Amino acid sequence: MNLTDTSCSLTSAEYQYSFLPVVYILALVVGLPGNLAALFVFTFKITPRTAFSVFISNLALADILILCTLPFRIHYHLHRDNWVFGDVACRITGVLFYCNNYMSLCLMACICVDRYMATVHPHAYQRQRRPWRSLAVSVALWCVAGVAMLVFVVLGPLETNINQSGGRSCFENLSKHEWDTRAGMYNLLGLILFSLVPTVIILVCYPLAVKRISMIRTNTAQRALRVIYTILAITLLCFLPNHLVYLLHILQRTGVIKSCTTANRIFEARRVTMALVTLNTCLDPVLYYLTTGHFKWRLLKMTWLCGRVESSRDVSTIAVDREAEPVDI
Repeated sequence: MNLTDTSCSLTSAEYQYSFLPVVYILALVVGLPGNLAALFVFTFKITPRTAFSVFISNLALADILILCTLPFRIHYHLHRDNWVFGDVACRITGVLFYCNNYMSLCLMACICVDRYMATVHPHAYQRQRRPWRSLAVSVALWCVAGVAMLVFVVLGPLETNINQSGGRSCFENLSKHEWDTRAGMYNLLGLILFSLVPTVIILVCYPLAVKRISMIRTNTAQRALRVIYTILAITLLCFLPNHLVYLLHILQRTGVIKSCTTANRIFEARRVTMALVTLNTCLDPVLYYLTTGHFKWRLLKMTWLCGRVESSRDVSTIAVDREAEPVDI
């Protein structure tokens, strides 16, 4: 959560009032059609269901929930960080936005492990791959996220301070008491369990898969390598900067970092890194297409490129090939 230290007078980052709305509008225009199409295709058109398709469906759902909160955030930033929708709406949209960012990263880590097993341990993967396993993992993640969101919402109104522009803040500029009693614990658990751990899994599993695939001299293997490098690049671009700034933000809120100048820099950096995390919802549809080698995903390709779903004739052209091979990503 973007929570600033009220002991410092933070300099207003003027660029945010236009920068963040532009980023969020871009995420809506590009990400929403792609994720809706992915949810439809992987949930209703791909048979038989696989562990991979279950994780992809849930990732698309998490992205859609994030995107549904963006109109509120666009209005908030366009009106110079003045929240006018009430405290309950602030809590609900806030926890949906942040918890589903965590969900997206956790599901990406699950997909990473699934692809790692298919690549590095194909025989064990063929014996153990069952849709119900990935469904159970997905349900468990949603239950954890649901409980965390519900508890945060029912704990009552957020204690905030009036921001520099005189407006009511939402999920930022929280009081010290609010941080000590509620927000601090959520931020710390979010950073360790749902940010750093999934990122480490991704950054460890995929290089190991690269080592295995590099030994295979085929066009399919080379394509798989390009896909892995793309996924790693997006993880490093969209998520890792946010984790690092997130850590600095927690250190600043807990008093380890005391400089007000540093606090201002962290505040500004949080704006940029949260925008990068949100842009991941635009890039996920690309990954759905690039990382899928076991069927021809013509429908989603046309949806993402043209912004509309092709006619039912195109739906009928989706062909399900055989299950993933050892080098399939």
